[in-house]
Amino acid sequence: MELITKYFSSLTTVQKERLTQLKPLYEEWNAKINVISRKNMDEFYCNHVLHSLSIAQLYPLTSDDVVLDIGTGGGFPGIPLAILFPETRFTLVDSIRKKTTVVSGVAEALGLKNITVVNDRFENITDKHNVIVSRAVAPALKLVKLTKTALAKGGTHILLKGGDLEEEMKNLTFVYKKAKFISTALSTVYSEDFFETKKIIKVDLQG
Repeated sequence: MELITKYFSSLTTVQKERLTQLKPLYEEWNAKINVISRKNMDEFYCNHVLHSLSIAQLYPLTSDDVVLDIGTGGGFPGIPLAILFPETRFTLVDSIRKKTTVVSGVAEALGLKNITVVNDRFENITDKHNVIVSRAVAPALKLVKLTKTALAKGGTHILLKGGDLEEEMKNLTFVYKKAKFISTALSTVYSEDFFETKKIIKVDLQG
């Protein structure tokens, strides 16, 4: 938790309590349903929580935002973001039932009323969201194409990714000529080694 407060110094008491509860909750669930590797569990707050919260660092959410977390896995970035933005509505979707079971359990234990969990393929989502987030699920072009029924007009994608994204940018802007593709290295936000190759991508289709 010290790592989180290093970058987020104005957390409320409730936010601190919920973030502190995250690791023991995931350790408890992980013993029953393995959703996080042991190696990643050792670096839980850096690799999962802080990584998820990089969206808050660069693109803070508001109470008017309706957010869809596609391929949420164990609940990242959705759950940490829902803790940080309690007035923002989140839908966390994953096609693997054991993962959504964990996400539902964690959200319930934390008392997060701003989260809806859906067990389905994200391309089946038709309710409109103005922000779609994901963490290393698929290439940007594929994510944009598969979520076209879920993205509200004027909405945006915020993607957490790693490595060289030049090809992804070329492929996306070739298909969506007016798209605006903004890539920011997370090493400019965080000093930890984990973030050396990590990036956050913002895609606006309207350009």
